[in-house]
Amino acid sequence: MEEFDIRSEYRELHSRYPKAVKRPVIGITANFRDGNAALAEAYYRSVLEAGGLPLIIPPYPEREQLIATLKHCDAILLSGGADIDPRYMGEEPDYTLLHTINPKRDEQELLLVLLAVDLGLPVLGICRGMQTIAAALGGAVHQDIYAALPVPLLSHDQEPVERGVATHEVLITPESKLAGIFGTQQLAVNTFHHQAVKTLPPGFSLSAVATDGVFEAMEAVDGRRIIGVQWHPESFILNGNRSMMPLFEWLIGEAMLYSNSKEMHEKIITLDSHCDTPMLFEQGYKLQERSEVALVDLHKMEEGALDVVTMVAYLPQAARDEASLQQATTMADSLLAGIASRVEECSDYVALCENPSEAAMLKKAGKRAIMRGIENGYAIGKDLTNIERYRNEGVVYMTLCHNGDNDICDSARGDGEHGGLSGFGRDVVREMNRVGMMIDLSHAAETTFWQVLEQSTYPVVCSHSSCKALCNHPRNLTDEQMKALAAKGGVVQVTMYGGFLREEGEATLADFIAHLEHAIAVAGIDHVGIGTDFDGDGKVIGCSSASQLRNITIELLRKGYNRQDIEKIWSGNWLRVMQQVQGEK
Repeated sequence: MEEFDIRSEYRELHSRYPKAVKRPVIGITANFRDGNAALAEAYYRSVLEAGGLPLIIPPYPEREQLIATLKHCDAILLSGGADIDPRYMGEEPDYTLLHTINPKRDEQELLLVLLAVDLGLPVLGICRGMQTIAAALGGAVHQDIYAALPVPLLSHDQEPVERGVATHEVLITPESKLAGIFGTQQLAVNTFHHQAVKTLPPGFSLSAVATDGVFEAMEAVDGRRIIGVQWHPESFILNGNRSMMPLFEWLIGEAMLYSNSKEMHEKIITLDSHCDTPMLFEQGYKLQERSEVALVDLHKMEEGALDVVTMVAYLPQAARDEASLQQATTMADSLLAGIASRVEECSDYVALCENPSEAAMLKKAGKRAIMRGIENGYAIGKDLTNIERYRNEGVVYMTLCHNGDNDICDSARGDGEHGGLSGFGRDVVREMNRVGMMIDLSHAAETTFWQVLEQSTYPVVCSHSSCKALCNHPRNLTDEQMKALAAKGGVVQVTMYGGFLREEGEATLADFIAHLEHAIAVAGIDHVGIGTDFDGDGKVIGCSSASQLRNITIELLRKGYNRQDIEKIWSGNWLRVMQQVQGEK
């Protein structure tokens, strides 16, 4: 054996400071055969060469431990191996076609994919790994490509040729993520498999195909950072061939952004200033249960690293006779009580919150926080005393109107009944200032906006609005409005309602970021935040629930924003205004 001086190696490791460069942790699924978990060297060598730290995940059945493991990872690499059991895709197995089935791997890895997607982790699937992604997320896999596909196929078993040698070419879809990674539309790859993806899962597109039509790669196109390839890119590095390293470098790059976002979210408060989840209470919504319908619950808040959310008692504008006004107040009371009771049901993990110091305390204690607002001043009827009552109950802001003029003011979607604020509306502004309740001008007509801005003695907010310069919608703010709002010390919380982000087509996270950056350019970094309007039709491709809110931070990091600026956007600006308005009241 070659002489090895361990103490000399130890001294060399500690001969300089700092001791180690930060690297993201890449969880790699292990194979399982003959009672042993194992992983081929090529997988972890490729991860190391690309700048990551490999963490081998053996196939164990304990669910809670699997979640805990994933929380230590910054990305997942699903390795190759045995066949996928077709029963997981609703098909009867044909044992004349299948090779080895590995239930230990199937059960864990299918669940692992679902959990990793919930957490927003970047995922790379290799061979079986690509098939696992498809099976877990709603796609399907051929039990045997030679039996399933009618055309003559390439030989997809290159033995006895060495694994790290390319034996055929794949055609990469132009403008795909994969094409950007490799900088080409034709790539020489290796091949050894008899199963392959038959049907892509929802939210995925085909990004490479073999010349015989076999699916060779797929990628998520809905904002998730997921790529699957049918060939074995890891095998090339052991021959000193770095042609496949761009794929692993993509994974490590995404993992580093994810890791940086985790570190940042541990230190800052993230706050969403507007969601309409109480509208779903009648459907049996519980805060502590993962909802198939609601976009905000405790599970999704944790996955997306959301600390504070403002749930609003939303009231659609209706008749304004005495009975209808009383009914509106009763409805607001019921919704606000419903928020409180749902928080109380899981008080070990979440609490009501009504000021910045409580938000900071709850963050330190490891609890989520729920603030409460009222969307539509219709809730107070014509009784000014309701404003102080609601503030004393913990309501932090009230949106003066919704879609339609009310007794307070004109709406952006109204008839201009008052020419802005009514006389009663001016009393409402004074009373909200007095009791320390934030005035929200989302939904307000421009005439209302300018009059409130002139009258209010404190900064005002727009809890969920976007930019008219980018999308000409009457609910959006002009550049002049945003400048004036900032000059008065207020804040505009950019929203994710698709119709406010683009005039045609489905809105994406990129559209939201464009509005966010436009607002920053116009109003300044100290006057912009985030109000998703989740569960009120707010969502975009790439951020479709609270579980994906981390993607905003990742995109801001990708664009070069620093921690100070991201903290201002996520909560600092909004909480500053809240503190000013509340003062010592």
